[in-house]
Amino acid sequence: MPYTHRIATMDDLPAIVAIYNNTVASREVTADTEPVTVESRHAWFAEHTADKRPLWVAEEQGRIIGWLSYSNFYGRPAYAGTAELSIYIHEDARGKGLGRYFLTHAIDFAPRIKVHTLLGFIFGHNLPSLKLFDAFGFERWAHLPRVATLDGVERDLIILGKRVG
Repeated sequence: MPYTHRIATMDDLPAIVAIYNNTVASREVTADTEPVTVESRHAWFAEHTADKRPLWVAEEQGRIIGWLSYSNFYGRPAYAGTAELSIYIHEDARGKGLGRYFLTHAIDFAPRIKVHTLLGFIFGHNLPSLKLFDAFGFERWAHLPRVATLDGVERDLIILGKRVG
């Protein structure tokens, strides 16, 4: 089935947080070590506007199965044309092409919100995400060795980048 997406609403935030929290225990996707609360994500949600930094959700049979966000990079005006992409997919929907769908549409959409450069911040041991971004022509722009410690294990962060406009 082809996927579709829409702009997230505040009513979607509990599902967005649940998908995010489901990745915490894996120590592969996020640097958070404990689940976050819906309340703690209100300010983050408010930073996402449809015209500049959208937050999209994908649904299947009325249930949110994944989300993608564009986020500001470094928070200074000179970087307004650069955005970090984050993709989180419900465990039941992983490996079925939703990540490819999201990335295809995010790359195509970026120029409409005046974004010319996309970034992905991915742990070096997150091979599925690295493979996904590699397939779309993202290049490894930075390798930050052992900058995160998860359960006593030091982990690398890879910054991937792609010019899109």
